[in-house]
Amino acid sequence: MEAVASVATRISDVQVYNCDYTDGAHFFMGEWRGSEVCVGEMNVPHRHNGYSIDILIKGRITQVIDFKKYEMEAPALMLMEPNQVHQHEMTSDAELINLYFTNDFLVPEMQGVVSCWRCIFSSGMVPLTEDQLEEVLSYADLIRKEYNSDKLRKDAIIRNLLNAFVIACGRISEPSGNWMNAESSQYNMARQFKILVDQHFHEKAQVSDYAEMLYVSPGHLNDTVKALLGRNAKFIIDEKRIMEAKRLLYWGEHSIKQIASQLNFEDDAYFNRFFKKHSGFTPASFQKSIREKYN
Repeated sequence: MEAVASVATRISDVQVYNCDYTDGAHFFMGEWRGSEVCVGEMNVPHRHNGYSIDILIKGRITQVIDFKKYEMEAPALMLMEPNQVHQHEMTSDAELINLYFTNDFLVPEMQGVVSCWRCIFSSGMVPLTEDQLEEVLSYADLIRKEYNSDKLRKDAIIRNLLNAFVIACGRISEPSGNWMNAESSQYNMARQFKILVDQHFHEKAQVSDYAEMLYVSPGHLNDTVKALLGRNAKFIIDEKRIMEAKRLLYWGEHSIKQIASQLNFEDDAYFNRFFKKHSGFTPASFQKSIREKYN
């Protein structure tokens, strides 16, 4: 694959690549080989503003995703959701197919097919059997043909194919099928809650903030989220804030005081107490230990 011109911005000192490979389109598909010069850029810590599905066909890849290190040989799937900080190194013989799309590319009706559409992308790296590889490649081939065509309404076709592909990936990554449940108002509420947390966790830290946006009581929201996701709403909000704090402490160059301010803590002392309660470390000790571990 030829090197593509990506649009990059700086958010919290971590490079973010926007899905803008094709004149602002919200969907991109391409092939990467470990021997290509541009692949070296992927070894720099970065995060995307969209979802990513990679099919590793040949070779081996080492990848660090939000402090988890994966080493995988082909065939394998790599699934990532927006804003996960990662870096990867491929062997020279590695080959993979990349599909990359923004949240807006799939319409809400398609995302509502499964109860936790976004949960599928938290699987990280998933080994494939030869039969599973054949299955995912069959979807990829159909999507590629449509992507490279000039046919009428090709985006609509790609959306439908991509939706089916995502479901197939979920079926492989979690065979129990916990993510696939009948649609209901409760599942819709939990899904909307997760989306809102992703959008507003910097400035909104209370369950009541999200209950107000969803027009329900805090108690009802908490009970619904806990019943469906196994963790209460406050835990999910705090977990999101802690993960972002860890990303900034490891990858960024901000001071602890600046990070506390970015995440809307009253002061750095409160941030220190909050971080230690949820991680077991002070921000400073976590930063030191994690940098020693991965550097």
